[in-house]
Amino acid sequence: MHMETASLASLIRTIPDWPKPGILFYDITTLLADARGFHSLIEAMSDHWRGRTIDAVVGVEARGFIIGPALALNLNAGFIPVRKPAKLPWRTEEVTYNLEYGTDTLQIHADALQPGMQVLVCDDLLATGGTAAATIELCRTLGADVVGAAFAVELAFLHGRARLADVDVQSAVTFDS
Repeated sequence: MHMETASLASLIRTIPDWPKPGILFYDITTLLADARGFHSLIEAMSDHWRGRTIDAVVGVEARGFIIGPALALNLNAGFIPVRKPAKLPWRTEEVTYNLEYGTDTLQIHADALQPGMQVLVCDDLLATGGTAAATIELCRTLGADVVGAAFAVELAFLHGRARLADVDVQSAVTFDS
């Protein structure tokens, strides 16, 4: 039996004015450090996807690299990293996407996914949805079928789910404000 969502939320530290004034940062490192909490988080994230065919979990740098492999292990799937530029050692596909102030780029190995593979995108946080949408685009560029997106935390007040309207989105913990 895993912890209730409210208990998981209580393990997440909030830090005001970081990384800049006016931002409330949701720090999951305190949740990850708690053995029962981390186990419960992975179980809660896995529950929604059990019984579905998932060939690979695609985790986004950097905290998606913590959660993604544990989720993949629970779902009997492989793990594929999506990274910032110049971090992957082989030929890559990339996507550049808009941020609130500027742009960012993500890359995946060109042979990481095969056409028709069933993949689940995973990251620690769903905020505005830009990173997740870009990752989904990368997966589809390689011909994969994105069955959904899984997040440890969703900041619902930022409406990121709307940018992912064509995939099943699941979040273990949701903050409404």
